Amino acid sequence: MRFVLAIVAFVVAAVMIVAGIAQRTVFAPPSQLTASATIPGDARYVVIAGSALNAHPGQQTLRLEGAPDPAKQVVALGRTADVTAWLKGEEYVAVRWDAKTGTLVTRTVEAGGSSSGSTSTPTPAPTDGTGSGATTGDAGAQSANPAGSDLWLEEYDGADATKTRMNIPDDVSVLVASDGVAPAPSSIVLTWPVDTSTPWALPLIIAGLVLLVIGIALYLWGLYTHRRSRGPRRKSGPKMPKLPKAPKYKPTASVEASPRGRRSSRRARVMVPAVLAGALAISGLGAGAAVADQTPAPTPTPTATGKPSADQPAPAVTVPQLERIVKRISTAAADADAKADPNLAAQRFTGPALQLRQANYAIRAKKSDEPALPAIPASPIVLSLPQATDTWPRTVIAVVDTPKDAQGNAQAPLALTLVQDNPRANYMVEYAISLEPKATVPNLAPASIGAAVVPPDSKLLKLPPEKVAEAYGDVLMNGDKSQYAALFSKEGDTLRTAVGAEWKAKQIADLQAKYGATSSLTFTSAVGPGRDTAMATNDSGAIVWTDLQESQVLKVVEAGAEVNAGNTAAALSGIATSKTGIESTFGYQLAFYVPPAGSDAEITLLGFAQGMVSAKEIQ
Repeated sequence: MRFVLAIVAFVVAAVMIVAGIAQRTVFAPPSQLTASATIPGDARYVVIAGSALNAHPGQQTLRLEGAPDPAKQVVALGRTADVTAWLKGEEYVAVRWDAKTGTLVTRTVEAGGSSSGSTSTPTPAPTDGTGSGATTGDAGAQSANPAGSDLWLEEYDGADATKTRMNIPDDVSVLVASDGVAPAPSSIVLTWPVDTSTPWALPLIIAGLVLLVIGIALYLWGLYTHRRSRGPRRKSGPKMPKLPKAPKYKPTASVEASPRGRRSSRRARVMVPAVLAGALAISGLGAGAAVADQTPAPTPTPTATGKPSADQPAPAVTVPQLERIVKRISTAAADADAKADPNLAAQRFTGPALQLRQANYAIRAKKSDEPALPAIPASPIVLSLPQATDTWPRTVIAVVDTPKDAQGNAQAPLALTLVQDNPRANYMVEYAISLEPKATVPNLAPASIGAAVVPPDSKLLKLPPEKVAEAYGDVLMNGDKSQYAALFSKEGDTLRTAVGAEWKAKQIADLQAKYGATSSLTFTSAVGPGRDTAMATNDSGAIVWTDLQESQVLKVVEAGAEVNAGNTAAALSGIATSKTGIESTFGYQLAFYVPPAGSDAEITLLGFAQGMVSAKEIQ
């Protein structure tokens, strides 16, 4: 019997070991799934839908082949709606996944939005290799280059675009192109990883080895026992006489005989079900306990996250996207500031921010001691508030921490208002201000959700955004006598202290004391040309960015007298003295917190940037 058990153990062990090794070799699953598509014609743009990239689970790998110039190829990731908006008016090839055939399908979308002819690619097959490329055609017509656009969530250029790994959701698409002039790569290959783990391989091999050892032990034990049973035998002597037979036993009447016949079988049949019932009762208790132990635990209830709801637009930018945009702006601003080139500044600045920088460059060209405007730091971004929208223009607020100056003194953080006018435009700095030392920013929506833009004429705020500049200008002109004085907080308002009504009165008094009645000095304020921007806060208030301009007119009153324009005004106007007068205009970029209507809180100045923006001789 031991030999039989040993043989069975050997056979089972061999089967288990071979099965375990086969799972790692012969029956090992493929390392990846691959699907490829050939781009028809000389398409300059290819859009791969997020659903196609998520046709199989796992991280997606995109490989490009057949690019006319691999150094110019681009792979850009963007929200599907943003990619479609960027391609408006362009012909492109859309790549999607056909679940019925299990293939990648391409179709050409014409410039008007209609689609024509679709083709399917071979069914993806498990493979360890890669697909092959295809030839390209002639360059198409002139078109926009997607490289460097602020619209993309992520971007890969040149050699980095040849093979990219990503893990994107269904609502994100991938744009593949060259430089917008040459055709896009003619072939794309998508691969997905496959789980190659074999959890039963090692247990089968180990169990087979253990069973093999047991089989060997059984065999040796059987061999040892067999040899012991075959000891030395002696020769048989004369036969022993037979023993006398013992008398047969006969039961007496007092001994109860075992029942026979039908009664005995009936009693046996009764005993068997009873035994089975007991066994089943015991097994039933065990099964019940097993079922009770397998009762599923309650599923945790999902909690609210920082993601926008389905019916709410996504934020205009993500935090990593904003960080990349601010770095680009910082580089462009540093280059423009170093060269004092207004044309370079116009590539990343617009509105009041551009006006102030252009004036500063002009002043510094003729006045060497004129300080430059604060540089735009590249990082870190300490606050980001994107607009939640799927249309244009788009607005984003970013507060960037400013490093210490050359003397080691701390500087105020810089707050930027960035505006993107259309999908193909980059984000431009419209306002760039330094925050007040005691400024307290109210609670804002998280960057993953974004905030709504408040209309300029909103009546839900203590003061409509379009009226804030005019009201604050009146406060700077008249101080506490202004009709709007009660709406604005004095605390922490350093601009009001520097150029407010008291300062203006002192300037007029000093001029009269020095030159008498030969000249006059007057001040006027007006709303600047910059757009009023308001972003909602969590308390139903808003952060309002506005542009205010204040003119200072130094006029000759007495015939024959002259007025001195001053170094700064002379640098801008080109006139040092005038017999008629000089008009200097100062621009104020302002940021306010405006509480909701009905609130007892006051409008608070959060920060500002100011400087002379123009000067001219009056006639």
